[in-house]
Amino acid sequence: MDWPPKTPLRRRAQWPPEGIARAMAPQRRAGAKAPEGGGGGGARAEGRRRLSSGVKGNVPKDSRRKWLKVAFLLSSAMLGYLLSGTYFLGEDGVTEVLAHYSEHLPDRFIEIPCSEDYDSHKRFEGCTPRKCGRGITDAIIRREEAEKIRRIAERGLSLGGSDGGASILDLHSGALSLGKHFVNMYRYFGDKVYDIFTEEDFQLYRDVRQRIQQKIALAFGISSSSMYLTKPTFFSRINSSEAKTTHDEYWHPHIDKVTYGSFDYTSLLYLSDYTEDFGGGRFVFMDEGANRTVEPRAGRVSFFTSGSENLHHVEKVQWGTRFAITISFTCNPDHGIGDPVLT
Repeated sequence: MDWPPKTPLRRRAQWPPEGIARAMAPQRRAGAKAPEGGGGGGARAEGRRRLSSGVKGNVPKDSRRKWLKVAFLLSSAMLGYLLSGTYFLGEDGVTEVLAHYSEHLPDRFIEIPCSEDYDSHKRFEGCTPRKCGRGITDAIIRREEAEKIRRIAERGLSLGGSDGGASILDLHSGALSLGKHFVNMYRYFGDKVYDIFTEEDFQLYRDVRQRIQQKIALAFGISSSSMYLTKPTFFSRINSSEAKTTHDEYWHPHIDKVTYGSFDYTSLLYLSDYTEDFGGGRFVFMDEGANRTVEPRAGRVSFFTSGSENLHHVEKVQWGTRFAITISFTCNPDHGIGDPVLT
């Protein structure tokens, strides 16, 4: 998800790996053993050295040129591959872009092995993940709907907002960032809330949640009726302002199932566009040997199983404002929550 408190970090893989680093180190050739005898033996050895020197000056030189040429071509090809539109070299090594902001993805799904995190919680057959992975789709929420959802977030967050760079709004619990703290907006602002939101806003919210839930169920081969909305589910607004409290530090790597034990499936609906509305702020899956990123665009849905197979973080926003909504699901009905209702 986009917004947990800090959790312990998993140690990043060394780059290059230690064994490769040793193999890359220059190797010293052992020194030649000095001849024990003298006289004629020395002359014959000297003759052999002159002959050997003459050969080294000609045939191996051409061979070295060929190998250098091959090495150059291979290096150029690899560099071109890494700097292509899908892979590039980042600060932490190789990064693969799973979803570019400029492309429209009907559907993309990557299956990965499940972690053991689910074994320490009660299992619910037909729901608890046995098939794990991550998916991205631009096909279930229209851009116009994402813009309407974003206006709901903007109106709600206009009531408050964090002093730091990150604010949340939870329509379910009423939690709203205000300065360095959180308030329940339904109690704190009372009837003013009815001037901010409409029943149509909440109906759109429920409809979007339902479509995302059905998409997740289809991707992982489970019944949507076995999934329950769980908390926290919230809007996030992130800008480049300096963090004032730990609640503003959204960029730490984390595992949703560890942070919130009820989580089984996590989804994000992006409400603004990478490179147009903000810079930085990409979503990053932290896999062994490489990072894999999702570049937000309005209406894009990213979803994944919540265990440590999907360790992730959000890059710091460098400029502009990033809007998203995190919608999370559990298999445990005891941890389920209802849709928000404007009463």
